[in-house]
Amino acid sequence: MCTNGVNTGQLELMIEQIDDHCKLERRWAHNLAHTAGDAGFATVSAKLHEAQALLDDVRAKLDEAKDAIEDDAEAGTGVTVELV
Repeated sequence: MCTNGVNTGQLELMIEQIDDHCKLERRWAHNLAHTAGDAGFATVSAKLHEAQALLDDVRAKLDEAKDAIEDDAEAGTGVTVELV
């Protein structure tokens, strides 16, 4: 469905793609944090764990954005086109 010139299904898929990238980067940050910690790089490990937590926050915001698509589409003014 398109609302106000935006294909909402495609928008949701694009948000999911961003989330997939963030999920991968979060896993890398997690693995590197443990590698650094095991090697005695405590500050590096702590910073990577902080980055991991920030990526968790990003993923939560992306989920909120996906949830808001339908609400915003319903509240939107303008033309709505559905494929039949």
